[in-house]
Amino acid sequence: MNRKIFVLISVLLVAAFMLTACGTAAATEAAVEEPAAAEPAMEEAPAEEVAEPVTITWWHISTKDPPLTDWQNMADAYMAAHPNVTIEITVLENEAFKTKLTTVMQSGEVPDIFQSWGGGTLKEQIDAGLLKDITADLDADGGAWRDTFAPGALAVFASDGKNYGVPWDMGMVGWWYNKDLFEQAGITSTPATWTEFLDDVQKLKDAGITPISLGEGDTWTGMHIWSYLATRIGGEAAFTAAADRSGAFTDPAFVQAGEELKKLIDMDPFQAGYLGATHDEMQATFGNGNAAMELSGQWAPSVEAANSADGVGVANLGMFNFPAVEGGAGALTDVIGGGNGFAVGKDASPEAIDFVKFLTNVQNQTTVAASGTGIPVVKGAEVGLTDPNLLLVQQSFAAADYFQLYYDQVLPSAMGGIINDAVQKLFAGTATAEEVAAEIEAGAQEQIQ
Repeated sequence: MNRKIFVLISVLLVAAFMLTACGTAAATEAAVEEPAAAEPAMEEAPAEEVAEPVTITWWHISTKDPPLTDWQNMADAYMAAHPNVTIEITVLENEAFKTKLTTVMQSGEVPDIFQSWGGGTLKEQIDAGLLKDITADLDADGGAWRDTFAPGALAVFASDGKNYGVPWDMGMVGWWYNKDLFEQAGITSTPATWTEFLDDVQKLKDAGITPISLGEGDTWTGMHIWSYLATRIGGEAAFTAAADRSGAFTDPAFVQAGEELKKLIDMDPFQAGYLGATHDEMQATFGNGNAAMELSGQWAPSVEAANSADGVGVANLGMFNFPAVEGGAGALTDVIGGGNGFAVGKDASPEAIDFVKFLTNVQNQTTVAASGTGIPVVKGAEVGLTDPNLLLVQQSFAAADYFQLYYDQVLPSAMGGIINDAVQKLFAGTATAEEVAAEIEAGAQEQIQ
């Protein structure tokens, strides 16, 4: 064979071998790298595993329908969506609930979720380390859960800026009024200031109409006027200072509240016999059209109707916020009231907190509203309210930046009686505004630790 041809063939064979070797190496490298491409599938595998079983204990006090069934349906829906979760519900009547809860609290065994009214009792449970701080849960995702609530209502279940529960129903005290009687007296708009309110009281008297129905035989009915005046004059700061003992109930806001109330009392605006009248008698007087106004809670429309002679009550009913006091630190939108909520126990699981979030979503809050179980606290759920009067209440407290829980709930229980009895002396004319404030302060020094 020609030498040149031999060399050429040899070169071509070597080149072919090298190309084959490179292809084999590339194929080998591809085979080695294949597991890396499969890694995402391996990382997803744990998501297919069955979640660990979780039991949630929930105590509530809704012993009758519709809420009894509504709550059970919500629990069933949550368990259906979360097969690993079991919700154990304990239903107790109000007083039995309080007694049993006290017993288990003393043992340190706390339900994951339980009925709460906020205020002083909630604070005691927080201080005892029995509740879980859920502030981070409310603030997660840019505060998505927090932003669903009316801010004032949410604050009732907080202490030192931290939440240990959330509300599911909230109401407030406001002035309920008979629109027909206002028209008879020539009053064309509701009063926004205390001066305007006193002027309207005089207009009603001049028209021969009893301005206000009051049941001071049950002393808390008149106390609401005094506490609202204190809220309008001193704002949140005055009450907070008196309650935490950095201030006192003899501070100017509380004395002035008594002085302004005395101005109203001196106008003799109440029905005959009001000092001995009960709450239901107060409601009957208003419901029968024998007085133009009453200061009462969200229960007023149904109770005044039930206590009226015809069972219907005031046909043309309205409500307005307690008027602002000129120069006061409180806003016209600030409200006094109370309601129901869920407190979260110290050992509650993430699933328990998620269940509370589920219970307070718009859909379930709308169910609460539509069944008449309560007034919803979540924005958008008010569409479930069919009673226009309850919608008025919801709109008023939803606009409140400051929601003052009833004094007898936020303070130690004994303080409720002390305040009621002291303020009653203003109505009876047996004590001055200064003496009333001093009596309340003396009680606070003994009861508030």
